[in-house]
Amino acid sequence: MEAEGIRLNKFLSEAGICSRREADRLIGAGKVRINGQAVSPGQKVLPGQSVTVNGRTITTDEEEKSHKAEQVLLAVHKPRGIVCTTSEKDRAPNIVDMVNYPVRIYPIGRLDKDSEGLILMTNQGGLVNKMMRSGNAHEKEYLVKVNRPVTDDFIRKMRKGVFLPELNVTTRPCFAAKAGEKAFRIILTEGLNRQIRRMCSQFCYEVRMLKRMRIMNIELGDLKPGAYRELSKREYHQMKEALKGSTNLSYKEQKKEKSDGR
Repeated sequence: MEAEGIRLNKFLSEAGICSRREADRLIGAGKVRINGQAVSPGQKVLPGQSVTVNGRTITTDEEEKSHKAEQVLLAVHKPRGIVCTTSEKDRAPNIVDMVNYPVRIYPIGRLDKDSEGLILMTNQGGLVNKMMRSGNAHEKEYLVKVNRPVTDDFIRKMRKGVFLPELNVTTRPCFAAKAGEKAFRIILTEGLNRQIRRMCSQFCYEVRMLKRMRIMNIELGDLKPGAYRELSKREYHQMKEALKGSTNLSYKEQKKEKSDGR
């Protein structure tokens, strides 16, 4: 650990406890403490300090062990009805419990409860952060079925980018193509909250089925709902190559580095 300490969410991520985003939620819910004391968002962990999550102690020694532990990277077919957060806010079954893997792992990103398809799970905090940063523009491909016929005009508008008033943002231009009378494929390089559903809603389409088919070079293939598999060595190395040059810093952290002249 750096002498000046590291941010608490990064500490928990690199210790294999959860993603940074999930760590922020746990911190906000008051479930994380340093040396028994309540913590605040953005707080740092100093060498020798003890961190507890839901009463379980995570020491700096455990962080060192996590880096030496065997790396795990799974492709999982998330069924509908399963959530990707371990928050108690939604009492639906969560994906960590569903997979029940013998090593502590957590999902890279998320699929909402009503969506299904490919999600990756790992114990590698750095990999999670690089893949989740929207600025790194990694592709995710989806098959979407809607409630009425897909028109050429609808596809053109989806490709161009759609203004989402609820989020006050316009989506990035993307690939979209028909995949049947009431179905289309779309490839996104960002992950806004319920993005595809919101995009469709702007043109009076209702999503009836949303399945993620691919993340970067990893494909869902014939993996059955609820099942998982380990990534092949070829898939893993192709992903690592694609991630070269990607950052695990947030947009704000990148701006700070630039302003500091680093």
